[in-house]
Amino acid sequence: MTRALEPFFALAAALRQAGFAIAPDQTAGFIAATGVLGPRGIADVHAAALALLAIPPERRAEFDAIFRMIFAGQSLAADAPGEEDDTEALEPEQTTTEVELDEGPAPSGAEATAAERLASRAVMPTAATALSAFEREAPKRLPRRLSYRRSPARHGDRFDLRRALRQAARTDGDLFVLPRTRRKTRQRRILCLIDVSGSMKERSDALLAFAHALVQAAERVEVFTLGTQLTRITAGLSPSDRRAAMDRVGQQIADLDGGTRLGAALSAFLAVPRYASFARGALVLVLSDGLERGDPQMMIDATARLSRQAWRLHWLTPLAADPAFRPETAALAGILPWIDDLGDGASVQAICAHVLNLARAA
Repeated sequence: MTRALEPFFALAAALRQAGFAIAPDQTAGFIAATGVLGPRGIADVHAAALALLAIPPERRAEFDAIFRMIFAGQSLAADAPGEEDDTEALEPEQTTTEVELDEGPAPSGAEATAAERLASRAVMPTAATALSAFEREAPKRLPRRLSYRRSPARHGDRFDLRRALRQAARTDGDLFVLPRTRRKTRQRRILCLIDVSGSMKERSDALLAFAHALVQAAERVEVFTLGTQLTRITAGLSPSDRRAAMDRVGQQIADLDGGTRLGAALSAFLAVPRYASFARGALVLVLSDGLERGDPQMMIDATARLSRQAWRLHWLTPLAADPAFRPETAALAGILPWIDDLGDGASVQAICAHVLNLARAA
């Protein structure tokens, strides 16, 4: 690690110590974004940190104080004796900023909300029978694409001259059959984007369990959660034990059952070149009800960009379980020209069947 990168890692460590949910991928994205911006000054570094580290608006002052401590050398005020845990003194001007803990009831999941609620909770694995069947069937039924590598084949489309010369050398120049090759196939990359906002609260655990089964069965897959933040949970889903994986992702996702800002989260995904490359030529699955509380045009524009990069873009919503369902919200109706299918995402069984039938439909 060069000395130039030390403040960036120090900022991430200080934020974690202060209670911010900063994932390693966000730190890497912060450094990459700073490089893209130049940077021309400390303001560019500050802007990259705000965008990539997903700083909650209500903790902006606290973040600014920590940022100035790392990059400008300003000190933080110490906590006063006997101060309560829900109040932190982090202002360098010897003032305090009180942060009130939300003691109200959790969102019921019936409606989308724009409020941000950062916390962690246990995620319970569900639908074990359907997911076990999906893991068995998926390796041979997931969509595949042609690879640039070739393999021997009796009815291939190209002669294998190297193998023909080797056979001729062994048989004194006699060749009875010209060997042929054909292109191999491999599983197509899958990108799964899961809505974990309050309006999806009743289904979040089941969707995360499905994502775990998908990670176990597919050759190349990436999983992100969308809410008020963007969180990459692919590594958290890597353990084969489903309960252990659910415990890990429950700690990773800070905005579980929180607010809804799908357009902003999708835009943040596309703003990071490394993340955006995951969608190139991939099957993109968006598991969301599409109830956007922010600017609907931002969600439409982000979906259009995502569609242009993906092989197929399928949006699975629990609202589509009703055969008579027609999108009525501005955001969901606006993305219809950019998605390949608006399918049923009401249950794990419906999602598994949809994904397994994709190869046959293609």
